[in-house]
This record gives sequence, structure tokens and C-alpha cells, in this order.
Amino acid sequence: MAIVRWDPFRDLMSIQERMNRLFDQTLARTRGEDEGIAASAWMPAVDIYETPDRVVMKAELPGLTREDVEINVRDNTLSLRGERKFEKEVKEENYLRIERAYGSFQRSFSLPATIQQEKIKAIFKDGVLEVTLPKAEEARPKQIKIDVK
Repeated sequence: MAIVRWDPFRDLMSIQERMNRLFDQTLARTRGEDEGIAASAWMPAVDIYETPDRVVMKAELPGLTREDVEINVRDNTLSLRGERKFEKEVKEENYLRIERAYGSFQRSFSLPATIQQEKIKAIFKDGVLEVTLPKAEEARPKQIKIDVK
């Protein structure tokens, strides 16, 4: 596991982002739309985990295709953006309730400097985007053998 410098403001920014999302969702529901037919902003849920040789990000993107999603890596930042469009097959006035959120989204994640950016791979299957970020060889943990005398 890599040693990462602790930044207390990163936690505060995460809390602020969650609070902003909570207020945005609450206000979108109460803007005069009693029947729940209001469009609201959404952010896909993301899991990020680390193994000895890579970092993996999984994002839930139901109802999207790979053409609806864009992934960029720049300056050790992974950006995920896209848009889930409202289906116009049924007239909006025929809906009784709309609870799924639509619209564009953007998420950004800081990457460790040890990621091999040219070897990043992304797979989109069953509404889940999996981005694999391989670590450089020198960043992988090495086991040192202890001799007994």
C-alpha cells in the first residue's frame, strides 16, 4: 500500500460535495412539483479499491451506453463525465411519477503519481464501468527475504 499524504481538507471537500448533493436533490423535489415529476441532477455511485498492482474504479451507469460516457486522465486526475437523457417515447404529461434522475454528470478523482497512465483500460458491461489503473513496477510492494543466522 502506498503512503499517501493526509490532507484534512480532502475530507471536508467530500462532506461539502455530499451536502450540496443532498440540498440539490431536496430542493429539486420541492420546487412546485407535488407529484414527483421534477428532473433532478444525479451522480453515479462509484467504488474505488486498490490491489498490490493496480487501482480499480467501478461506476454504476444504468441506462447509458459507452457512447454516453467520457473518461479523461490529465495531471493525475481521472475525470468521468456523461449524460443520461430523458426518454421521450412517452409524453411527459402521461407520467405519474419520475424518480430516476436525468441530466449530465461529472466526477473527478485524484490519482497517485505511481499510475501508468498510458496503460489505463476501461470496460463497460451491464451498466457498470470498470476502469483499471495499473501501478508502475517501482510502486508495487516488494517482499524482502530475511536471512536467519
